[in-house]
Amino acid sequence: MRWTGGAAGRRLPGVIVRRELPADADAVRAVHRAAFARDPATGADRAPADVVEPGLVDELRLDTGFLPALSLVAEVDGVVVGHVIATRGHLDPGDAPALGLGPLGVLPGMQGRGVGTVLVHALLAVAEAAGEQLVALLGEPAYYRRFGFRPAAEFGVTAPEPAWGGYFQARLLGGSATVGGAFRYAAPFDRL
Repeated sequence: MRWTGGAAGRRLPGVIVRRELPADADAVRAVHRAAFARDPATGADRAPADVVEPGLVDELRLDTGFLPALSLVAEVDGVVVGHVIATRGHLDPGDAPALGLGPLGVLPGMQGRGVGTVLVHALLAVAEAAGEQLVALLGEPAYYRRFGFRPAAEFGVTAPEPAWGGYFQARLLGGSATVGGAFRYAAPFDRL
């Protein structure tokens, strides 16, 4: 998938979104290490040991909840500049399948140029084509609203941590009408 759009009128030539390959692992780690190097709440630099996202992605790849078709990279001129992943989650009671989106990372120099947007749109399209019904995430409502995410509570879906409030969001796919329950991420999230 090739995309040539850009946010705020800035053109971003030649972004290609594709499925992550095993050879991309180091580049994906570097993207997440750079993307999460600053604390989003304070803007302060985080200690390398506090940047958990690269290790989380490595663990997610080894988990039974890993869905290879839902681990996507964005590249420009053959260089990986962004990554997004969705893994198998569940809604309890009943163990109904759902997806947990995240982490989403973009190299700092490429942020604000639409790379994250195209990654999320591509991931949602693949998930919907695969027959998935619900995607949940923990993230900034102002950012994820543009993709159709709303507070998960509106769908009767409760967060793993009640303190997340409106930052825990969900989106229905494929015309799903009824969902609900307590969301459970893939096991590696429990170790954070």
